[in-house]
Amino acid sequence: MIGRLRGAVAEVSEEEALIDVMGVGYVVRCGSRTLGHLPAIGGEALLHVESHWGEQTGLTLYGFLGREERSAFKLLRTIQGVGPKAALAVLDVLPPAELASAVARDDKASVARASGVGPKLALRIVTELKGKPITDGPVATFHGGVRTAEPIKPSATGEAVAALLGLGIAEPAARRVVEAAAVRLGEDVEVPALIKAALQELGR
Repeated sequence: MIGRLRGAVAEVSEEEALIDVMGVGYVVRCGSRTLGHLPAIGGEALLHVESHWGEQTGLTLYGFLGREERSAFKLLRTIQGVGPKAALAVLDVLPPAELASAVARDDKASVARASGVGPKLALRIVTELKGKPITDGPVATFHGGVRTAEPIKPSATGEAVAALLGLGIAEPAARRVVEAAAVRLGEDVEVPALIKAALQELGR
């Protein structure tokens, strides 16, 4: 089973990417957010992969920017009515930390923003994910009507984004450059190196 791919981006289409690993091209299906964060053609990409075997389709590889997204995808797939396409669509509009927050506050409307996910399926997703670990990052919860956050150790990307926000960089830009740097440098990158790479992405 393939769990991770590191190689050059050979092609990118609307729903998948071709990753060249030492001369072997792997077709990997990805969400639009993941595809949007891949480097230019020829650049090196690191994708966490979930392998699926189907009698009709054979082996299909699904790619993600990080382990949390892959885990969230697997968790979503355990819910009746959530196929691979719907799971990818949910993660396109709600990365793992935001999905966990939406589940914690029973925000069905946010889940229903995903393409192909109607109100009934959104309700099922929120109901069945209650109490399940979706992310290792901080999750917003409500206690007595007061919004709090669980004391969970933040991820390297989360810390780097927070650092860039402290420098006055807008959140969308901060998240974009940090995620791009994390894909390029790999999952074991330290926070200072990640911040430095993200600032270089911004030309600072």
